[in-house]
Parts: sequence; C-alpha cells; structure tokens
Amino acid sequence: MLDDLRLPLGTWVEAGVDWVTVNLAVVFDAIRAVVLALFGVAETAFTQPPEPVMIAILTLLAFAVRGWRMALGTVLGLAVIVLVGQWDNAMLTLSLTVVAALFALLIAIPLGIWAARSDTVSAIVRPVLDFLQTMPAFVYLIPAIILFRIGVVPGIIATIAFALAPGVRLTELGIRGVNKEIVEAGHAFGASPGRILRQIQLPLALPTIMTGVNQIIMLSLSMVVIAAMVGARGLGQDIVQSLQRIDIALGFEAGISVVILAIILDRCTNALGSLQQHSPIARLRARSVAARRAPSPAPATTGAAASAVAQTDTGRVGSAVGEERA
Repeated sequence: MLDDLRLPLGTWVEAGVDWVTVNLAVVFDAIRAVVLALFGVAETAFTQPPEPVMIAILTLLAFAVRGWRMALGTVLGLAVIVLVGQWDNAMLTLSLTVVAALFALLIAIPLGIWAARSDTVSAIVRPVLDFLQTMPAFVYLIPAIILFRIGVVPGIIATIAFALAPGVRLTELGIRGVNKEIVEAGHAFGASPGRILRQIQLPLALPTIMTGVNQIIMLSLSMVVIAAMVGARGLGQDIVQSLQRIDIALGFEAGISVVILAIILDRCTNALGSLQQHSPIARLRARSVAARRAPSPAPATTGAAASAVAQTDTGRVGSAVGEERA
C-alpha cells in the first residue's frame, strides 16, 4: 500500500525551475553579464602582469599584514607554483576565488548585520543557512548549470551559495556578542543607531567578522576546484583531468598549488583581524602615534643659568651645615 504513495517533490522542483528559467531569463542573463565582467577584470589583473611582478605584489601584501616570515613563505610557495608549471591555472583559480568571495561578502555581511539587529530576520535566515550548510557541494552545481549554462558563471554562483553561510553566522554572532553596556552608553550619549553600529559594534565585532571572511575565502577556494566540473577553469580543471586519467603527477602538482594558495590566503586573512599583533606596518604606525602623544620632557637648564643654580644650591647646603655645627 505504501508503495503506491509517492510525493512528487522532484517533479514540483523541476517545474518550478523550468518556470523560473523561462520567465526570469532576463534577470539571470543580467547576473551572468555582471559576473562575467567582474571575472574578466580579475582575470586581467592576476594573469596579465609578469610572474615576477605578481610575486612581488603578493609578497609585499603578505609582509604588510603578517611580517617577513609570511613574506618569505609567500615567495617560496609561489616559486614552487611557477616551477611546477601551474602559475596560469593558479592565477585563474585566485581570480575565481576573489570574485566569488567578493559577492559572498557583499551578501553575507549586510545580511548578518540585519539578522543581528532583528530577531525576526534571524529566525527566518537561520533555517536557510542550515539548509545551505548541510547541502552537498555537488548539488549546488545542478541549478547553477540550468540557470546560467556551462562555464565560469555557474561555478562562481555555486561557490557563492556554498560559502555564504559562515559569513552571515559569524557577522551576527560578533555583533550580538558586543557588550550591551557599551551599546547602552552610546545610546545614553545620544548616538544614532547607525553611528553605534559604525563606531561601537562593528569595531568590537571585527575579529569575529574577519573569521567569517576567512571562512568564506577558504570555502570559496575549495568550491572553485569542484566548480571545474561545470567548465570553470583553473587548478580544478587539472585535478579533474588527473582523476579521469589517473595521472598522479598532474594531480599532485595541481593539488600542491591549491594547498599553497590556501595557506597564503588563510594566514593573510587571519592576520587582518589583529593587525596590531601581526603587521609590522601597523606596529610602526602605533609607535609613531604613541610617540607624538607622549608628553615632552621639561626643558633642561644650560650654560650660566645652570651654573648659577648649582652655586646657589651649594651655598644653601653649606649654610645649613654650618648652622647645624654651630
């Protein structure tokens, strides 16, 4: 009897996707155009400069946020990528990661702020985030292919959906974790809600928010490799080919390149939440600010004035000793 009962959920979803594809084609074409344009800019920025120039730029960025050890590690890691012949693929993967992470951050941080300021929005968003985080990564590719066709765009869209949830959760958590007494003090001094958000809640929640940024970038990088199955170029394409051919050498070279990029991005984004501890530039700036704010020492007496003061003090001491002996 139960064999005859079947809920046609898949058929309903398919019908809904068909309706969306037909009636909202203009919207998805516009999204596709925007994503392609931004990816083209990122691809040009990362692939057109010569390899030594890009290595120098990335090394300077690593030094600025983490110090000379991270800069040295960045040089060595990028040199390995060049030597194994994966530089172009690595820069394409980095372009995909940057574009997907940028879109995910533009959605996640405002949504997290809204959820932190409204319990109703938080209650609505939470099950959606649970759904996104528990959905297998490959499932995101199916609607992305249907709506945006084969190529780089469905890979980026699937990556955005996969990486979105941690950014929203950690942004909400960081803002809700700000001491309520500090917020109430801001209200007592007449600060507007927007000013309290900008000058109190966001600065205090920054370490937690930056953890969310780090998680978005890491998940974007991992999903970009999977997105190669729908036509996205980069290191993921070589990994997929190595799986199809059982090519251990190609798989290891592409895989170690992904690991190097992941380590560089992880260490640098982790340091953004606490630049005073890691960045030599931030420490130098803090020292210069502290030196400017330090009170200046009292001017020292010199020359004849100093001699007169010394003689006067000596005479007073001698007189006092003489009076005690008398």
